[in-house]
Amino acid sequence: MLFNSFEFALFLPIMFFACWYACGSSWQLQNLLLLVGSLVFYGWWDPRFLGLMLFSATLDFTVSNLIYNTRQPTARKALLACSLIINFGILAVFKYCNFFITSLNEALTLAGFSPTLARLDVVLPVGISFYTFQTVSASIDVYRGQLQPTRNFIAWLAFITFFPQLVAGPIERAGHLLPQFLTSRRFSMPAAVDGCRQALWGLFKKVVIADNCAALANQAFSSSDAASATALLAGVFLFTIQIYCDFSGYSDMAIGIAHMFGFKLDVNFRMPYLARNVAQFWHRWHISLSAFLRDYLYIPLGGNRQGRMRRYLNLFITMLLGGLWHGANWTFVVWGAYHGMLLAIQRLIPKSWDHPALRPLGMLLTFMLVCVGWVFFRAQTLGEAWTI
Repeated sequence: MLFNSFEFALFLPIMFFACWYACGSSWQLQNLLLLVGSLVFYGWWDPRFLGLMLFSATLDFTVSNLIYNTRQPTARKALLACSLIINFGILAVFKYCNFFITSLNEALTLAGFSPTLARLDVVLPVGISFYTFQTVSASIDVYRGQLQPTRNFIAWLAFITFFPQLVAGPIERAGHLLPQFLTSRRFSMPAAVDGCRQALWGLFKKVVIADNCAALANQAFSSSDAASATALLAGVFLFTIQIYCDFSGYSDMAIGIAHMFGFKLDVNFRMPYLARNVAQFWHRWHISLSAFLRDYLYIPLGGNRQGRMRRYLNLFITMLLGGLWHGANWTFVVWGAYHGMLLAIQRLIPKSWDHPALRPLGMLLTFMLVCVGWVFFRAQTLGEAWTI
């Protein structure tokens, strides 16, 4: 079920009035209703994948509580490893297995062999990357001693399946969102109005701006071989607007809808195209993902604690895997590697370049570098990206 669909236009008011007027101020009943509604919301697309999401949520509910109650270090590591292997194993099968099979077949063909590896007949479940990150991060936080797990299974499931941010984020940490499911929530007209206003603004960005830019950008990218340089340049700029309004529009809708139900989600975008360097861009773009990659990948790799060259390598690996997270295609891998390279180069530039007089130039240069990256993000193949 999409936010801009007719079904959701009927679903949202029913959920809103049921949550506040049928359940009153009982947060337990509200959680149960939100859980049922979220399962309907997710299962509307394909109910077969409900079991997969519930399995992942149940696994980490069990693992996080076992980790919390276990004092033996080896057992705690084994429990965490169980969560990581199973969750990322499921994600790998559904999202990346065919990508690696195809890449291996192509490599064997180039080497002169006749590969017979067949692609798997699987459908990628909507939102699997988002809810996998949320469940896994909770187990990691419990393992690190940064989070106390809940024993309220309904509240946990309501947190994992919370429909406003289930399929497109923001990626919410258990430490921030889960406690909101364990406290009393009362109806607030100002909050409902403010949330509705933000959701409508997000819907406007998605439907009016992003969708219309997409129609024009698609024309340029679909005819890249025959299009003029001017048409391709316009297509790239239109896609730059499209992806921001599309993604930030969904985030605005998620934050606004959650606010209508008494929840506060983290801000996910802060005017990223006004950033004056690439590092600042990633502090403003898809903030929840950037923070996740920093806390659960970059820092565990060593961060900036093991020398300059290792820091550059850690940045590159983090962004490379961040690119692959966005999609199973070499174009996303190159896009991630490109941003990893830019972040590493930026750390070689003297800080004197951040002089106030040079900031407009830095802002323009950063925007142009980001636009170059979007070519790889949008193109279907590396050949198409290189042509553009």
